[in-house]
Amino acid sequence: MLSAAHQLLRGCKGGWQAPTRIPMLPGPAFAGGGRRPGGCVPQRVRLQMLCVRQTGNLRHHGRALYSTLVPPDEVTVHYKHGLPVITLTLPSRKERCQFTVKPMLTTVGTFLRDIKREDNAIEKVEVFTADGSKISNSALMEVLLMNDFKLIVNHAEYSVRTPLKDKMSTEHATEIDDIKSTVHKLFVALHLEEHQTSKERELLQKMELLKEELLPLEQMKARIAADTDAKTSRLLWIGLALMSTQGGALAWLTWWVYSWDIMEPVTYFITYGSAMAFYAYFVLTKQVSNLLG
Repeated sequence: MLSAAHQLLRGCKGGWQAPTRIPMLPGPAFAGGGRRPGGCVPQRVRLQMLCVRQTGNLRHHGRALYSTLVPPDEVTVHYKHGLPVITLTLPSRKERCQFTVKPMLTTVGTFLRDIKREDNAIEKVEVFTADGSKISNSALMEVLLMNDFKLIVNHAEYSVRTPLKDKMSTEHATEIDDIKSTVHKLFVALHLEEHQTSKERELLQKMELLKEELLPLEQMKARIAADTDAKTSRLLWIGLALMSTQGGALAWLTWWVYSWDIMEPVTYFITYGSAMAFYAYFVLTKQVSNLLG
């Protein structure tokens, strides 16, 4: 600094000139004769100033240069086109990688998954607040970028400083939400009929496909129902024939072969045995026999 000042003074040598002497006029005389001591009237007023002219070569003056390079292992956050860009060093390839996030849509969990997906060597990545509290994966990146935070990748801890950014006022955010809601309502009103028509067409196509898939099952069901009805009808007719045969046999034994006194116990036990058979059927199937037809 002293050498630079010395060069500047040497360059200004001979540049300063003494001001021209101001000619003075004699002052008015007193009544008793003589003049006021030192009484002179200036002929004109002149300003005295120091004249300095620029000499010498300024390129020889000393200059100090400063660098703002970011350390290679530091995590930085800057805004580009209004979106935050987080830059960090991947541990396996040792190269810088930028992640552009959407603060109002991207969550912390999505951001951490993107980091893991970018480098398979990353086994553990977490985010903590500056005081050491863990941040939930469901939190929005907008909340994370409001304050400084710590990013832990595997076993390395990085302190991240978030830059200041003009935040949107609550009123402005409310206005944007209202505009989004209005646009959504207008879109629904304009495209509702078209949406319903396309949805109806889609449902009809699905119905046709389901009908084609169910057609073999419907045919199988019809065949099973027909076989069941035929078998039930045969069993009913067989039961009627057996009951008729039983009644005829008992009548023949009662009036033609034996007397009523002998056949009365036989008919009693036949009736009681039939009741026991129907009760056993109900116990086994939990169904009433007269409702099957």
